[in-house]
Amino acid sequence: MPTSEDVSTKDPSAVRNRSAVRSLLRLWPYVRPVRVRLFSAAFVAVVASCLGLVIPLVLKWMVDGPIADGDKGGIWLGALYLLLLGIFEAGLFGFRRWLVARPLAGVEAAMRADLYRHLQRLPIAFHDRWPSGQLLSRGTTDLMLLRMFLAFPLTFLLVNGTTILVGFLILLMQEWTLGLVLLAPVVPLVVLCSVFEAKYSLVARKAQDQVGDLTTVVEESVLGIRIVKGFGRHRSQALAFRALAERLRGTELGKARLLAGIWALIMVIPEVAIGAALVLGTIQVADGHLSTGTLVAFLSTALALRWPVESIGFLLAMSQESATATERFFEVMDAKEETADTEGPAGAMAGGESDGLRFEGVSFRYPDAKAGSVPVLAEVDLHIRSGETMALVGATGSGKTTLTALVPRLHEVTGGRITLDGEDITLIPRRRLRELVSVAFEEPTLFSATVGENVRMGAESADDPALLRALDVAQADFVRDLPQGVHTEVGEQGLSLSGGQRQRLALARAVVGRPRFLVLDDPLSALDVHTEALVEAALRRVLEETTALVVAHRPSTVMLADRVALISDGRITAVGTHQELLRSNAEYAWLMSGADAEGEATPGAAPGAGSDTGAEAVEGSMR
Repeated sequence: MPTSEDVSTKDPSAVRNRSAVRSLLRLWPYVRPVRVRLFSAAFVAVVASCLGLVIPLVLKWMVDGPIADGDKGGIWLGALYLLLLGIFEAGLFGFRRWLVARPLAGVEAAMRADLYRHLQRLPIAFHDRWPSGQLLSRGTTDLMLLRMFLAFPLTFLLVNGTTILVGFLILLMQEWTLGLVLLAPVVPLVVLCSVFEAKYSLVARKAQDQVGDLTTVVEESVLGIRIVKGFGRHRSQALAFRALAERLRGTELGKARLLAGIWALIMVIPEVAIGAALVLGTIQVADGHLSTGTLVAFLSTALALRWPVESIGFLLAMSQESATATERFFEVMDAKEETADTEGPAGAMAGGESDGLRFEGVSFRYPDAKAGSVPVLAEVDLHIRSGETMALVGATGSGKTTLTALVPRLHEVTGGRITLDGEDITLIPRRRLRELVSVAFEEPTLFSATVGENVRMGAESADDPALLRALDVAQADFVRDLPQGVHTEVGEQGLSLSGGQRQRLALARAVVGRPRFLVLDDPLSALDVHTEALVEAALRRVLEETTALVVAHRPSTVMLADRVALISDGRITAVGTHQELLRSNAEYAWLMSGADAEGEATPGAAPGAGSDTGAEAVEGSMR
């Protein structure tokens, strides 16, 4: 099972050296549209926090004035001031929360929409390499964490920093000697926070990657529940899940230990400084060098600064996790999309000569293949004439599916070119290309939608008659017996249907738009013999109207084609009719006899052995 280590390029030293600020600044394009409300909220929060520092000054006035003089009216007036300040402060904090709630929800929604849109445009090679759980965690957990960061830690890093600065200025103005005592812990706190930030960034990244791994396991277990139950693999799956959960638990405990350590030190060191200031201030009051009100105001201000100072560890931890979440988000967003379309001559497809589908010297190697490795396809030359159906036959691993994936540009050729009616497919905009070329894969994928919606993915504008025609071609008459017909939800992955039913709907999706070019990857493999015969009869009419490339494993499917191409080790080794290849090509005869007369062919035999027997067996089965 792929894990975070397989997809992440981040090594510990890279994470250690990266700047959290630089990572978080990449959020600015998303924050910019709501910057006015965000800055307004920060300003309101700063004002509210600084109002709390006015309260000690009111206390100083009360202690040195009304309380010392026994003025009850002054005491009640001071109490009223304190009450009004508290209410105003609370109201400002509530207003700040209202200011940021809606716009930050919009920021999260915009980032999630961009991520989803980007994922649709990434090449198939990217999706082959990345576990789906890693992508899910980036689109859910990481983005929620970023919204929380923008709503709270980002604002309060500024608010608490400003509050601490203003508070210390007030302390120094009240009594500079005591202020210096409280400033003494600043240097050790800065050093501790720096060490904490470096260590926490590593463990935060590790934890978030492990969440992605755990999500992958859960998703695979849910989607593969039939396999798990069918083979009684509950225990092994549970053990695999428990191992990953325990690993994540250990990482989270490591985070908790780091946070507990920094929080303890951040709380203890200022408390020691406040205690020292209290002792020194009491001595100065006793000596008459300091008024009681000033000492009360000084200590009240110092206590008011406790939360801004103590929250530094918590805010730094959330900032590090948010920086990691930002990195993980942009790791996906930075992945290169499919190469941009290059516009060819206007109207080339519309007015060009009908030349069918051509492969000219096509070669292909997967993007992550090692340099110098053998290509999957090498110098493939093949011409499917306009209106012709070509069957593609070959042993497992010979390159059939890869070749068909090149036509709609699910992968890009690494050499040579493919043309449709004389036009290089790289010059045809992808949207237009995928309207011209319709595909049906061997593994039918359906979505959590209705039957009609799944079929219309092949042609969004298809009307009801076209939909019914496509279902008729695919012999999907079982749809009539579903509770709501074509409006019946088929469930996630279409697992409420049988394999043959899913394959028939996938075939209907391929033919619903009457495509000019049709690519079918063994579209009848899951059908029973009788249904296969009915589908073939209906499909034959569709193939008369299009240019088609059909991957075939059985003679019955091959008989749909006008000609057959044999692919071996990534090369086209023979082209001809079914009968011609049976008599002239030993490998083809062996493949056909093995496909239709299981047990009569010997899989380990050389392709040349028994070729006459293989041909006779296939010809006999087709009579």
